[in-house]
Amino acid sequence: MASLDDGVSAGLEALALTADAIGALHARSADALRTAADLVLSCKGALVVTGLGKSGLVGAKLAATFASTGTVAYFVHASDALHGDAGMVTERDVVLALSNSGETPEVVAFARMVRDRGVPVISITGCGGGSSLAALATVVVDGGFEREGDPHNLVPSVSTSVCLALGDALAITLMTAQGFGPDDFKLFHPGGSLGQRLSE
Repeated sequence: MASLDDGVSAGLEALALTADAIGALHARSADALRTAADLVLSCKGALVVTGLGKSGLVGAKLAATFASTGTVAYFVHASDALHGDAGMVTERDVVLALSNSGETPEVVAFARMVRDRGVPVISITGCGGGSSLAALATVVVDGGFEREGDPHNLVPSVSTSVCLALGDALAITLMTAQGFGPDDFKLFHPGGSLGQRLSE
C-alpha cells in the first residue's frame, strides 16, 4: 500500500509536469494567438466557448474571463448544443472549442454544425492538428503536453492547466489589443476585493 510520502511525491511530480507543459507553450503559441485573436476581433458577434467534462468546466471559466475583460462571450455546453442550444450561435459569432483529445463526439459534432453554417471555429486540443476537431477548425491552438500529472497518466490535470493557460493568454491578448484597462474592468467588476481595490 502506498504511503502519504508517496502521495506527496506524486503531487510534486504533477506540479513539475504542469510547470514544464505550460512553460513550453511560450515558444510555440505566438502565431496561433495572433491568428485566433484577429479572428475574434474581426467578428461582429460573440465568442462562444464550448467543451464537455473537465474541458467544459475550464470553458465556463474562460467564457467568464473573456466577458469580464471586454470580449463578449458565453459558454454553451456541448451536450446541450446538440439538444437545441446550438441555436444560440449565429453567423456573426466565433466558436472556441475545447477538447484534449480532439475527438470528444459532442464537441466535434457541435463544431461541425457551426462550421457548416459558416461560423469560424478555434480549437484548443492536446493533439495539435491531428484530430477530428482540429480538422474542422479555422485556427488550431496547440495544447500538447508530455503526460498527465498522475502516476497512471489518466487524470485530466496537466491537460486542463494547459488549456486554461492558453485560454487566459488569448483573453489577455484580446484585452490588451482592445486597450481594455482598469477603468473598463471596474465597470464590469464592481464587487469583491478587486472591485474595492479599483475604487480606492
